[in-house]
Amino acid sequence: MDRRTMPSQYDAILQVGERLRSYRIGKGLSPEEVANKAGISRAAIYRYESGQPIKVDVLGRIADLLGVSLTSLFGVGSEYIDSAVTFFERMKQIEANAEQISVLFGPISYLLTTDRFDEALGDVLLESVPENAPDRDCLSAQVQQILTTLKERKAAYRQRQPTIVSLVSSAELEQFVQLGFVGCHNVDDKTLCKRREIARLEIENIIEMIAEQPMGVQIGVVEDSIPGSSFQIFRNGPKAQVAVSPFRLGTYPNVRIGVATITSAQESVALHQKMTEQLWRNSLKGQEAVARLSDILG
Repeated sequence: MDRRTMPSQYDAILQVGERLRSYRIGKGLSPEEVANKAGISRAAIYRYESGQPIKVDVLGRIADLLGVSLTSLFGVGSEYIDSAVTFFERMKQIEANAEQISVLFGPISYLLTTDRFDEALGDVLLESVPENAPDRDCLSAQVQQILTTLKERKAAYRQRQPTIVSLVSSAELEQFVQLGFVGCHNVDDKTLCKRREIARLEIENIIEMIAEQPMGVQIGVVEDSIPGSSFQIFRNGPKAQVAVSPFRLGTYPNVRIGVATITSAQESVALHQKMTEQLWRNSLKGQEAVARLSDILG
């Protein structure tokens, strides 16, 4: 392995703390609750999450409590995440240091959405949950945490402005406009009208970005088939990570069921990069992309 890609001991410990915080938040536990159940002080939890060294036996107790492996906390191999709360928190942490982000996240990269998208997102996520879902009672708090994390991600992106390459599917955008930004199929007519308008405004925003070409933003419209899962590639110098996610934020979103993966394995990064380059090469760009999206809007 290239020594330049190996994190320093300080960075490695800091990242363990970041992962601890993500998994704790994903489990809906406060620092006090983790401290009590793990038999340590609250101050210790705050120290560990801030990146101070932690004894392996203590880390093992916390890992058992959070239902995560030590290898995942150490970032060895791949992280497997079954909580959207945890996943989006990890995305925020990784994006904080990323210089370039390549995104295939339908129907639109969240980081490039407008504030109108955020205003409707909470309602859309809640209405996507069936009335008889076993976790419905606790979902409101989870959705609020997801919204908070997503808004923090967007604010950090707008401040740092790393390079972003966003691939969007014309088929998904057509569905987005036709069905509207909804969480289920039986919303009332008044709500449906508003949600279709939001979808149109988001596509208009994409058209505007393609036409104006803001610094650091590249958008390609994919006409070909796309993978069933969303993925993002994060690069920071020679380092790279891939996040593959079943969680969706568009029409008929999903923030409840699935397992996301985050890995820095060279083979996975290379294969996803190859797929990204192929999709980008064959995608519509510039005026061709604008014409295609305008056609979708009718």
